[in-house]
Amino acid sequence: MSDPYGADAFKGRVDGVLSGFVARETDELLAIDADLRPVADQVEAAVAEGKRLRAAFCYWGWRAAGQPDNDALVRAAASMELVHAAAVVHDDIIDDSPLRHGRPTAHLALRAALGPRPRARSAGRALAMLVGDLLMSLAGQLFVTSGLPAAYLARARPLWAALARDLIAGECLEILRTGAAPDTGDSLKVIRYKTAKYTVEQPLLIGGALAGASGRLREGLSAYGVPLGEAFQLRDDLLGLFGDPARTGKASLDDVRAHRPTALLAETWRLAGEPERDLLRRLLGRADIGPDGLEAVRGVMSRLKAPERIERMIRARAEEATRALDGTDIPEHAERALTALARSATVRHH
Repeated sequence: MSDPYGADAFKGRVDGVLSGFVARETDELLAIDADLRPVADQVEAAVAEGKRLRAAFCYWGWRAAGQPDNDALVRAAASMELVHAAAVVHDDIIDDSPLRHGRPTAHLALRAALGPRPRARSAGRALAMLVGDLLMSLAGQLFVTSGLPAAYLARARPLWAALARDLIAGECLEILRTGAAPDTGDSLKVIRYKTAKYTVEQPLLIGGALAGASGRLREGLSAYGVPLGEAFQLRDDLLGLFGDPARTGKASLDDVRAHRPTALLAETWRLAGEPERDLLRRLLGRADIGPDGLEAVRGVMSRLKAPERIERMIRARAEEATRALDGTDIPEHAERALTALARSATVRHH
């Protein structure tokens, strides 16, 4: 891959790694029994799309440490996308989300594949949970069989445990705080652990550890990665409620129906007077909320300028991330790439 960073070229390389690896693994699955076809289809669907940001952060953590382009490193970086695929499948089950990339989520697709049979709903959810488990297992397998030397892989192994622990902690905190009194600090903690760390910081650190990055560089990568990861999820929360579902591929009602502890909701609640809070109490968490209810919630948020506050939080974190690069001694091409990635992660419409 030539410099400066070419996002499309890199994405193509990661897509190629994932499609070949997953095709071989699903062939092995189908060799056990042809009835596993719906499961194999969902494993393949889970990795079929994506911007490959997590792989890119891992790659540029490696390059920031002065290492050259390396196909084995691209394979290792691609494993980050399997972690993401697993997290998405599990998250969609937890949230009972109907859409992902404009298509039925794994648990709904598997329920449909089961046809008219007893307990199809619970069976579809159980199968999707196992799809997520398999994807996480495949992530580890792709990483250790990437072709990188064993000594390099050993340097990064402890970070895998941290990645899984932080991701699960964030998911648990979101569940525990769903429906609770909105609090911006609590929401930002959920964001940090559920998304920011495994999306940006930990892929960067894994790439850096594989390359033998110094302690000072690792500190700089974290100082860049954590605020940028938070900005990424804050943007996602805004798009989830105010984005066009045709572009985001997700249902706009999800966060409102589930009464999720987003920073957008927390800032709205903090700014709201008692009449607005009464309205929010009546609408948030309702399974039967429809388009009118969604518009009412959006109206409250817009009148209180909560989206603008989130935009400012995004900008502040993106600026903090790019400033952190100034204090790190990394090659110019890596700094350019990480600056471009910061923009790609925070200035987006889907």
